[in-house]
Amino acid sequence: MSHTEPPPSSWTEQLRALAPAMMAASPYARALGAELGEVERGMALLRLPYQNAFIGDPSTGVIAGGVVTALLDQTCGYAVWSALDGFAPIATLDLRIDYMRPARPRESLQARAECYKLGRAIAFARGLAFETDPADPVAAAQGVFVLTDKKAGAELRRRSLPAVEGAGEGGGHEPLAR
Repeated sequence: MSHTEPPPSSWTEQLRALAPAMMAASPYARALGAELGEVERGMALLRLPYQNAFIGDPSTGVIAGGVVTALLDQTCGYAVWSALDGFAPIATLDLRIDYMRPARPRESLQARAECYKLGRAIAFARGLAFETDPADPVAAAQGVFVLTDKKAGAELRRRSLPAVEGAGEGGGHEPLAR
Protein backbone atom coordinates (compact mmCIF):
# COMPACT_ATOMS: atom_id res chain seq x y z
CA MET A 1 0.00 0.00 0.00
CA SER A 2 1.48 3.35 -1.02
CA HIS A 3 1.09 6.53 0.95
CA THR A 4 -0.19 9.48 -1.04
CA GLU A 5 -0.19 13.03 0.29
CA PRO A 6 -3.61 14.67 0.23
CA PRO A 7 -3.92 17.51 -2.26
CA PRO A 8 -3.17 20.99 -0.89
CA SER A 9 -6.34 22.48 0.54
CA SER A 10 -5.68 26.21 0.22
CA TRP A 11 -4.26 28.35 -2.55
CA THR A 12 -1.22 29.28 -0.42
CA GLU A 13 -0.51 25.57 0.15
CA GLN A 14 -0.84 24.98 -3.59
CA LEU A 15 1.50 27.92 -4.28
CA ARG A 16 4.06 26.48 -1.87
CA ALA A 17 3.83 23.11 -3.66
CA LEU A 18 4.07 24.74 -7.12
CA ALA A 19 6.94 27.13 -6.29
CA PRO A 20 9.85 24.78 -7.13
CA ALA A 21 8.35 23.94 -10.53
CA MET A 22 7.50 27.59 -11.23
CA MET A 23 11.06 28.66 -10.44
CA ALA A 24 12.55 25.79 -12.48
CA ALA A 25 10.39 26.74 -15.48
CA SER A 26 11.84 30.27 -15.64
CA PRO A 27 15.49 30.58 -16.74
CA TYR A 28 15.67 33.92 -14.88
CA ALA A 29 14.33 32.47 -11.61
CA ARG A 30 16.48 29.37 -12.04
CA ALA A 31 19.62 31.51 -12.43
CA LEU A 32 18.72 33.53 -9.35
CA GLY A 33 18.24 30.38 -7.28
CA ALA A 34 15.92 31.84 -4.64
CA GLU A 35 13.78 29.46 -2.60
CA LEU A 36 10.32 30.10 -1.19
CA GLY A 37 10.69 30.07 2.58
CA GLU A 38 7.27 31.16 3.80
CA VAL A 39 3.97 32.00 2.19
CA GLU A 40 0.73 33.19 3.74
CA ARG A 41 -2.22 35.03 2.30
CA GLY A 42 -0.69 38.25 0.91
CA MET A 43 2.87 37.58 2.18
CA ALA A 44 5.94 35.75 0.92
CA LEU A 45 9.50 35.26 2.11
CA LEU A 46 12.24 34.10 -0.25
CA ARG A 47 15.76 33.05 0.66
CA LEU A 48 18.69 33.60 -1.67
CA PRO A 49 21.85 31.58 -0.96
CA TYR A 50 25.07 33.52 -1.55
CA GLN A 51 26.79 32.72 -4.86
CA ASN A 52 30.14 33.98 -6.12
CA ALA A 53 28.42 34.70 -9.45
CA PHE A 54 26.46 37.49 -7.71
CA ILE A 55 29.55 39.46 -6.67
CA GLY A 56 29.39 43.03 -7.92
CA ASP A 57 32.63 44.23 -6.32
CA PRO A 58 35.39 41.59 -6.35
CA SER A 59 37.50 43.56 -3.87
CA THR A 60 34.78 43.35 -1.17
CA GLY A 61 32.68 40.32 -2.14
CA VAL A 62 29.49 42.40 -1.95
CA ILE A 63 26.72 41.21 -4.27
CA ALA A 64 25.54 43.41 -7.12
CA GLY A 65 22.54 45.66 -6.55
CA GLY A 66 20.75 44.08 -9.50
CA VAL A 67 20.64 40.78 -7.63
CA VAL A 68 18.93 42.52 -4.70
CA THR A 69 16.45 44.07 -7.15
CA ALA A 70 15.74 40.69 -8.76
CA LEU A 71 15.14 39.08 -5.36
CA LEU A 72 12.76 41.83 -4.26
CA ASP A 73 10.87 41.75 -7.59
CA GLN A 74 10.40 37.99 -7.36
CA THR A 75 9.38 38.14 -3.69
CA CYS A 76 6.83 40.89 -4.33
CA GLY A 77 5.44 38.78 -7.20
CA TYR A 78 4.98 35.80 -4.89
CA ALA A 79 3.23 38.06 -2.35
CA VAL A 80 0.82 39.14 -5.10
CA TRP A 81 0.21 35.52 -6.17
CA SER A 82 -0.47 34.57 -2.56
CA ALA A 83 -3.10 37.32 -2.30
CA LEU A 84 -5.05 35.92 -5.26
CA ASP A 85 -7.57 33.08 -5.11
CA GLY A 86 -5.57 31.01 -7.62
CA PHE A 87 -2.83 31.30 -10.19
CA ALA A 88 -2.98 34.17 -12.66
CA PRO A 89 -0.18 35.55 -14.81
CA ILE A 90 1.27 38.81 -13.46
CA ALA A 91 3.85 41.28 -14.71
CA THR A 92 5.84 43.96 -12.92
CA LEU A 93 4.48 47.31 -14.03
CA ASP A 94 6.62 49.51 -11.77
CA LEU A 95 9.29 48.73 -9.20
CA ARG A 96 11.11 51.19 -6.97
CA ILE A 97 14.12 50.06 -4.96
CA ASP A 98 15.66 52.11 -2.17
CA TYR A 99 19.14 50.82 -1.30
CA MET A 100 19.99 51.47 2.33
CA ARG A 101 23.38 49.80 2.64
CA PRO A 102 25.54 47.18 0.88
CA ALA A 103 24.75 43.56 1.61
CA ARG A 104 27.30 41.97 3.91
CA PRO A 105 29.95 40.09 1.92
CA ARG A 106 29.46 36.35 1.45
CA GLU A 107 26.11 36.24 3.31
CA SER A 108 22.82 34.90 2.05
CA LEU A 109 19.88 37.27 1.65
CA GLN A 110 16.21 37.03 2.45
CA ALA A 111 13.35 39.16 1.22
CA ARG A 112 9.92 39.49 2.77
CA ALA A 113 7.08 41.17 0.87
CA GLU A 114 3.41 41.84 1.35
CA CYS A 115 0.66 42.57 -1.13
CA TYR A 116 -1.14 45.40 0.65
CA LYS A 117 -3.70 46.29 -2.03
CA LEU A 118 -5.26 44.01 -4.61
CA GLY A 119 -7.53 45.44 -7.28
CA ARG A 120 -9.22 43.75 -10.21
CA ALA A 121 -6.29 44.36 -12.56
CA ILE A 122 -3.51 45.90 -10.44
CA ALA A 123 -1.79 44.82 -7.23
CA PHE A 124 0.51 46.79 -4.93
CA ALA A 125 3.31 45.18 -2.93
CA ARG A 126 6.17 46.29 -0.71
CA GLY A 127 9.11 44.40 0.70
CA LEU A 128 12.49 44.39 2.41
CA ALA A 129 15.74 42.56 1.63
CA PHE A 130 17.99 41.69 4.58
CA GLU A 131 20.47 39.10 5.80
CA THR A 132 18.99 38.01 9.16
CA ASP A 133 17.21 41.02 10.69
CA PRO A 134 14.41 42.82 8.83
CA ALA A 135 15.05 45.82 11.10
CA ASP A 136 18.45 46.22 9.36
CA PRO A 137 17.45 46.10 5.66
CA VAL A 138 19.74 46.16 2.66
CA ALA A 139 16.96 47.58 0.48
CA ALA A 140 13.25 48.31 0.38
CA ALA A 141 10.93 47.81 -2.59
CA GLN A 142 7.61 49.26 -3.66
CA GLY A 143 6.01 47.54 -6.63
CA VAL A 144 2.96 47.67 -8.86
CA PHE A 145 1.94 44.50 -10.68
CA VAL A 146 -0.58 44.02 -13.43
CA LEU A 147 -2.73 40.91 -13.56
CA THR A 148 -2.22 39.88 -17.16
CA ASP A 149 -5.03 37.42 -17.72
CA LYS A 150 -7.32 38.39 -20.59
CA LYS A 151 -10.27 39.30 -18.39
CA ALA A 152 -8.22 41.57 -16.10
CA GLY A 153 -6.35 43.11 -19.04
CA ALA A 154 -9.55 43.79 -20.97
CA GLU A 155 -11.09 45.42 -17.89
CA LEU A 156 -7.98 47.60 -17.42
CA ARG A 157 -7.98 48.71 -21.08
CA ARG A 158 -11.73 49.41 -21.00
CA ARG A 159 -11.40 51.64 -17.92
CA SER A 160 -8.19 53.46 -18.90
CA LEU A 161 -8.39 54.19 -22.63
CA PRO A 162 -10.77 56.29 -24.69
CA ALA A 163 -12.67 54.32 -27.29
CA VAL A 164 -10.71 54.01 -30.52
CA GLU A 165 -12.53 52.92 -33.63
CA GLY A 166 -11.09 49.65 -34.88
CA ALA A 167 -9.28 48.95 -31.60
CA GLY A 168 -9.74 45.72 -29.75
CA GLU A 169 -8.94 42.14 -30.60
CA GLY A 170 -6.83 42.11 -33.74
CA GLY A 171 -7.01 45.86 -34.40
CA GLY A 172 -5.69 49.15 -33.09
CA HIS A 173 -2.82 49.50 -30.69
CA GLU A 174 -2.09 47.56 -27.53
CA PRO A 175 -1.38 49.93 -24.62
CA LEU A 176 0.21 47.35 -22.35
CA ALA A 177 3.27 45.22 -23.05
CA ARG A 178 2.58 41.53 -22.85
